[in-house]
Amino acid sequence: MNLGLVLTGGGARAAYQVGVLKAIAEITQAKESPFQVISGVSAGAINAAYLMSRADQFQIAAQGLWDLWTGLHSERVYRSDPASIASLGSKWLQTVGMGGLLNRKRANHLLSTEPLRELLEQELSLDRIQGFIKNQTLRGVAFSATNYLTGTAITFFDGDESIKPWVRSTRLGVKTTVTVDHVMASSAIPVFFPPARIEGALYGDGCIRLTSPVSPAIHLGADRILCIGIRYFRTQEQTIELNQNLKRDDLSIAEIGGVLLNAVFLDSLETDIERLERINRTLSLMTDEQKSKLPSPLKTIPVMALRPSQDLGQLAQGTLKEFPALIRFLLKGVGAKEDKGWDLVSYLAFEKAYTQQLAELGYNDTLRKKESILEFLYGDPSRVHAELAR
Repeated sequence: MNLGLVLTGGGARAAYQVGVLKAIAEITQAKESPFQVISGVSAGAINAAYLMSRADQFQIAAQGLWDLWTGLHSERVYRSDPASIASLGSKWLQTVGMGGLLNRKRANHLLSTEPLRELLEQELSLDRIQGFIKNQTLRGVAFSATNYLTGTAITFFDGDESIKPWVRSTRLGVKTTVTVDHVMASSAIPVFFPPARIEGALYGDGCIRLTSPVSPAIHLGADRILCIGIRYFRTQEQTIELNQNLKRDDLSIAEIGGVLLNAVFLDSLETDIERLERINRTLSLMTDEQKSKLPSPLKTIPVMALRPSQDLGQLAQGTLKEFPALIRFLLKGVGAKEDKGWDLVSYLAFEKAYTQQLAELGYNDTLRKKESILEFLYGDPSRVHAELAR
């Protein structure tokens, strides 16, 4: 049996996943990674990469991720010094204000992520993955990114020789030796972080176009899949009440940006899980003979989704004061305040005042699901429905 782990994400909100993983490490007491297939996208690719490079030490890996995220500062992710901000700001003024009259390289991002690359090169040992694949600790690993030149979702994967590249209308699976470049590409938040260059093409955050985030794990051979999302589940009643009660006359750029980033990062996993569950239900109603007549082979793949019990965006309220002074000034300029614009702020809040809250929430949410998680990972998954952490 090949257990699959799917880690999506959205900037700093991926800190929730490390709390979940720490709790899973305590619950399972697994020495090696219990997941033979690991797929990461967006900031989830960072967490996935860390686990992949320490697949033989799952307890240490889970604790290491916890320590990394709960002690994080934004200066370790993007540059916030006046010289860097001024340089990028000047380039934006030339790009927008001069109408392209100056034949120079145009601005395409707001923040420099050189510190993030340095951090990943320090913390990751991706060269170990080949050994884990050879000794079958891992079957397959994957990072997904968006090709800005074609709009295609590209999943860069490595794994067992039996795993073949795949092609769909809007996505490709490309076999390669995964590197820090692929992690940087997958986690490059559009507009805020610079595109990453891989073999001459420019890539951005994998969540932009990957409408089927569970798909890579299936292609890599996962028999059952655990997904860790960052979207708080609202009931129908909560959704109706929210849309009836919120009224205002003004709207800031920060609030618009927050809605756009939510659309990129929060919706695809939910839709994909629903699709997979419908397929599972349909297959459960078919006989073996009927299944054999399907145009392409299908099998039931149990899936479990762990989600936050609270809105991660709302938890970002009050964290603006933790940002570096210059970033705080710029965010206030686009309308981010302590009481609004927090959705946008949450994606950039790589500060321990926020990430520690998320990690602790993920840890406690998961411990409450202990029996269901053990049943899913090691028991009969047909007895466990996709979990909603409420």
